[in-house]
Amino acid sequence: MDSCTDDEKFVAAINDMFSKEIPFNRILGLKVESISYDLVKVSFQMRVELMGHYKRGMLHGGVISSVIDVVGGLSAFMGVQQKMAGEPLEVRLEKFNRVSTIDVRVDFLRPGIGKWFVATANVLRTGNKIAVTRTELHNDRNELIAVGTGSYVVA
Repeated sequence: MDSCTDDEKFVAAINDMFSKEIPFNRILGLKVESISYDLVKVSFQMRVELMGHYKRGMLHGGVISSVIDVVGGLSAFMGVQQKMAGEPLEVRLEKFNRVSTIDVRVDFLRPGIGKWFVATANVLRTGNKIAVTRTELHNDRNELIAVGTGSYVVA
């Protein structure tokens, strides 16, 4: 007998889709640490392949931007899920395929130096067609590396 609740099955399915099924997320090494309607937390390890400035060992700005976009998109998806409570799991997961980026703004605040990084995102507003999110990227010393806002189609 399966003892998992529907919410646990949903979170496990999202984690698999996000971390294992999307090739780019695998390249970045993204791992969902926690996920809820209110907050998404994703981590990744520093690797040579992610460096932009090899002498200083800094993350490439494109990696930082990509992580902010991807984690913001996951947060937008979760914002939509709050409105879908009670729907079958398959219907809720189908929405994942409909989330796409409209716009992302990234502010780089410090060099991306660290052994690992954590991106957290929350939804600022979820409408019927568009969600707006805010994402922060911190390093292993809890220094704020970058912040971003994103707009996503969620219809």
